[in-house]
Amino acid sequence: MRSLKLPIATATVATTVAALALAGCGTTNDRTSGASPGASKSCKGADGKYTIGMSQANVAEPYRQRMDDDIKAAAKDVPQFDVKFADAAQDNAKQVADVENYITQQIDLLIISPNEAKPLTAVVKKAYDKGIPVIVLDRKVEGDAYTGFIGGDNVQIGREAGKYIAEKLLPQGGNVVELKGLAGATPQAERHEGFVEGIKGNPKVKVIASASGDWLREKGQSQMDALLKANPKIDVVFSHNDPMAEGAYLAAKAVGREKEMKFTGIDALPIPSGGIKAVEQGRLSATFTYPTNGKEAIAAAKKILVDCGTIEKTQTLPTRLIDASNAAKIYAEENPTS
Repeated sequence: MRSLKLPIATATVATTVAALALAGCGTTNDRTSGASPGASKSCKGADGKYTIGMSQANVAEPYRQRMDDDIKAAAKDVPQFDVKFADAAQDNAKQVADVENYITQQIDLLIISPNEAKPLTAVVKKAYDKGIPVIVLDRKVEGDAYTGFIGGDNVQIGREAGKYIAEKLLPQGGNVVELKGLAGATPQAERHEGFVEGIKGNPKVKVIASASGDWLREKGQSQMDALLKANPKIDVVFSHNDPMAEGAYLAAKAVGREKEMKFTGIDALPIPSGGIKAVEQGRLSATFTYPTNGKEAIAAAKKILVDCGTIEKTQTLPTRLIDASNAAKIYAEENPTS
């Protein structure tokens, strides 16, 4: 019996050492499997210096400008980080080129909020397969060739908005028009899906028309203008974000119909031009928070690059309803020095 113990123990030690070595390396095979992203090859610990490339879909959207601002603010607290920013201006080809440029620069980590899922999938996978950790924010890509996704649950947000309209704004039923975001962006499809689920509890709520405002206030205003001309009775406007909801309000006000209907949005940015103030000032009946994920993205990058650790494949951030009862309080909480 004694002669058998030594080989078994030796084999066990060898297996353990091999497993630890593989875990420490964070191989490409580990990362591309989508199972459990390993520590980055770029990790040099606290003594290292790291270049992060942030690829933004479109900073013309206030939500995305706030996301970039939150990333900048959070990165100031990590002296090892140098963050570069690129704006795709809602152009898929430009965003692909931006990421290709980052790959050429051999950045240590990529943060991306894709303009649309399908067109950005291949270049995100290319970066990931080259060993660059990739953190995807807000909008997803297809497949799982990335290190981690951070965002809100857009189906849940849409569902909560639908329930609020069906139960609070239109308990007796009524006509709703839906202003959707950019076609091809995952939040647009998911918010619509959740909204349809949310209003099911009240069969008297009817969606009579919809249009795509591409997340933009001006486009939302022009689309709402057309919807007003085509629909003499609108009770509620459900908008996939606050800027389009504000645009819809302006369109209705221009023809003297803003008091005939209620307006709801999503984002709830705690800025003077954001959704919380629009609720507080009475233009919107409600909005739902949609975190920018900036602070969380930098925390994830620090864990990967500085701490040589791993992150969850998916981090889902919660939402909350903002209405007249809590808008002023929440705005003050989010701006403690203002």
